[in-house]
Formats: sequence, C-alpha cells, structure tokens
Amino acid sequence: MRFMVASVPTRKITWELLPDDFVLDDEPVDNVNQPPLAAALTESLALAGKLPDDALVTTNYGICASINDQIVVKAPDWAYIPKIQVPRAAIKRSYTPHKQGDPPVVIMEFLSDTEGGEYSSKQTHPPGKWFFYEQILQVPNYIIFEPDSGVLEVHRLDASGKYELRLPDERQRYWMAEMGLSIGLWRGKRENRDGYWLRWWNEEGDLLLWGTEQVEQERAAKESALQRLAVLEQRLREAGID
Repeated sequence: MRFMVASVPTRKITWELLPDDFVLDDEPVDNVNQPPLAAALTESLALAGKLPDDALVTTNYGICASINDQIVVKAPDWAYIPKIQVPRAAIKRSYTPHKQGDPPVVIMEFLSDTEGGEYSSKQTHPPGKWFFYEQILQVPNYIIFEPDSGVLEVHRLDASGKYELRLPDERQRYWMAEMGLSIGLWRGKRENRDGYWLRWWNEEGDLLLWGTEQVEQERAAKESALQRLAVLEQRLREAGID
C-alpha cells in the first residue's frame, strides 16, 4: 500500500520597500465611523504622553511584505508601531516592517456594511487579512470592532503562533502588554457621533482623555476653585476679617 504524504508549501517572506511604480488601491473609506474612531484612539495617546516620537500610528495606510516575491499590501483601519528606525519623512505611501522599523503590536479593523476580509485566512495571493496579520506580520494583538453594535473581539497571538480569542477582565477591558495600556468599550458622544467608542485606560485604571474632556475637566476644576474661594471670602467677612 502506498501512502501519499502531503507536502507543506514553502513560503519565502521578505521585507522590501514598495516600488515607486506600485499601484495602490485608491478606494474611499467605506464606513463613516472609521476616521473618527481612529482619530480618537490616537488623540488620547498623544495627549497622555503615550505616543513616543519614534512610534508610528497608521490609519488606512499600507503595511507591506513580499510573499514568494509577490508584494502584499494591507491597510488596517488602525495600527500601532512602537518604533521606527528611519526618518519619518522616509515613510511614504506604505510602511515595511523590519526594513523601516518594528512590526505593529496592535492592529484594528472596524467592521463595515461591506463585511469581508477581516476574518479571511486565504493563503493564496492575495492573502486574507487574518492570515497576513497572524502568519506574515505576526502582530501580537488583532482587534475587530463593530461600531454600531459595540461588539469587540480581541485576538492574541498564542505560543503556537495562532490567534486566540481573549476574554475581558472584571472591568470588561483588555490589557495590551506591549503598550502598557488597557483597551475597552465606552459609550458616549464625540464630534456629533453618539455611540460606542474604543478607549484606553492606564495601568492605574484612569481613562485617557480626549482634548475636549481635558478642557472640560480644567473648566470644572477652575469653577470649583472659584466657588471655594467665594465661600472662604464670605466666611472671612462674616468673621470681620478684611
């Protein structure tokens, strides 16, 4: 009896800069929620001093690799790269991990009405997003978020190199060790959008604020200080002290 042994196809991965003549997809963002969600995530990091000068945040920006000499470019809705190794001005049109800096440690996709590739494990060219993030980029944290329903999935690369769905902690948050922050759901209003948002919390459990929230917090603190001063002045006058 002869047994057929299945052969595992070899896969050559290289990290090359995107050629100048490479034609990138020029499709519009297919969900009106994507830009404000991405901007909110980045803004709170920057205001809290959690965005180092040599870190890179990308939104709908190409991250590329070459698989068996074929260029693959994926543009996640949001990605965090802890350190780049080239001048920021040198990163044009796309980012190549290992060639220009670290691989991303967090990648996010915001689900839209045109549901499709976020869960795709397709390995043939062009490969699916799930396969590309898991097996090629090997991103430790892959987040899939449905803004309308607030459904949040956080997948963590396990010891076998496969994504495993994580469970939230007692506060319904997920610790991102590579960033030293937790991420979770928050519901409220920003920029005329009332709904679910993704927010960051620090190790002490404090929410990283947006700019408008910082302004409101400072205004409230000033009003409270003025009220305390007015009460003190009234008590002094009642005591006959000028």
